[in-house]
Amino acid sequence: MNGYGSFARYYDALQKDVPYGAIAARIRQLGLEYSSENEVVVELGCGTGRLCRELENLGLDVIGVDISADMLEEAEEQRTTDSDITYICQDMSELDLWGAADIIVCVLDGMNHLPNEEAFRRTVERASMFTCDGGLFIFDVNTEYKHREVLGDNSFVYELDGLFCAWRNNCREDGRVDIALDFFAEKEDGSYTRETEYITEILLPRDLIERTAEEFGFEKVGIYDGLTNDPPDSTTERELYVYRRKDRGAE
Repeated sequence: MNGYGSFARYYDALQKDVPYGAIAARIRQLGLEYSSENEVVVELGCGTGRLCRELENLGLDVIGVDISADMLEEAEEQRTTDSDITYICQDMSELDLWGAADIIVCVLDGMNHLPNEEAFRRTVERASMFTCDGGLFIFDVNTEYKHREVLGDNSFVYELDGLFCAWRNNCREDGRVDIALDFFAEKEDGSYTRETEYITEILLPRDLIERTAEEFGFEKVGIYDGLTNDPPDSTTERELYVYRRKDRGAE
């Protein structure tokens, strides 16, 4: 994966409207409802740590994992003095922890940012290894509807304080979306610097997700339309998957 270098400096500005508090509350609620354990949470693809901080505010012990050292540098800079979050620079398809987590979570289409389906399979396998029996694996994915109809071959423009971003998409036949991000950041003298990042989002079909989760010891709790309790429909843009780790003794 690439596209997470200079992007790290602008990530929070582009994500300022994301309801991290609501996402953390949903994860906490699902944990209390469906998990036998609720203490240690690992976020895969944690970026600048905003969700990690919200989860910690709910009383959880949090570990954030991200492949980008630049993202984690931003997360460390935003750390408060009383925070005990542990950040690890690691490819989530090669997840390697020192113990089992009660909940492993990957949201905001982090799974779509993996390079291919095999990397997704490896990520699920590693998550299975480090989720305790009865613990949860919670993740979301962008749907085919979002890839083809919302992202598609469309372009978007963001004008923020001191920052202009041009976002250009190219949706391939297989549903993969190539994204080019041009950042124009204002300097103190009023001139602008330009930086470009390239990101690709893969399409992950539901049958692949369900088959892989079952293969690596997870049982399905539910599939939801985003943060709601509703089932997905034909215009759902992001599906939330909730799986529980089976008892290893019963496998």
